[in-house]
Amino acid sequence: MFESILNISSGSITMSNAIVCTLCSLVLGLIVACVYMFRTQCSKNFAVTLALLPVIVQMVIMMVNGNLGTGVAVLGAFSLVRFRSVPGTSREICCLFFAMSLGIATGMGFVTFAVMATAVIGGTMILLSATGFGERKSSFKELKVTIPEDLDYTGIFDDLFDKYTHRASLEMVKTTNMGSLYELRYHIVMRDPLQEKAFLDEIRCRNGNLTVSCGRLATNGDSL
Repeated sequence: MFESILNISSGSITMSNAIVCTLCSLVLGLIVACVYMFRTQCSKNFAVTLALLPVIVQMVIMMVNGNLGTGVAVLGAFSLVRFRSVPGTSREICCLFFAMSLGIATGMGFVTFAVMATAVIGGTMILLSATGFGERKSSFKELKVTIPEDLDYTGIFDDLFDKYTHRASLEMVKTTNMGSLYELRYHIVMRDPLQEKAFLDEIRCRNGNLTVSCGRLATNGDSL
């Protein structure tokens, strides 16, 4: 069904075919960058990287005469530069592999397949982002409460949890301020998000008006 426009096995590539593959890689790279930037805060450097990555991978594959094993080995060495830096989110890693895969496809001459893959995968990513797939509901919260060390934290807020939450679980306890305070960390599901202020006010009355914070439950970095 999909045929390569290149005759890499012969060791020669025509100028016209090389230009077609390069232009296709550039266009598809721009599409990948736009897909990543859809409803996502993105740095200029990373967007430019996504736009240029397919054509760079394509050049590597062409220069090794379509030998995927050699090409992937070379790209693996290049990837060490990226992964020695701060780890990216799952969405960043997904788009990086997306862009690299398109570069491999165009480098092998499978332009039609690359275009089809971009339409299917890019459209799916936009659809999942637009529909909020995988997002936690706003009622999921992380509650942090600071209490004095002489206050027994076992079941101290159970009545408030029964009143304001559907579910609450104590996830972590740690000491702060040279051991004079405890910080309790709960995962909670609010019954009514509009009652959050009243909930926090009652906790403040019970913990001696020490620090109380309630925010969105953190995920593992990311968001597709």
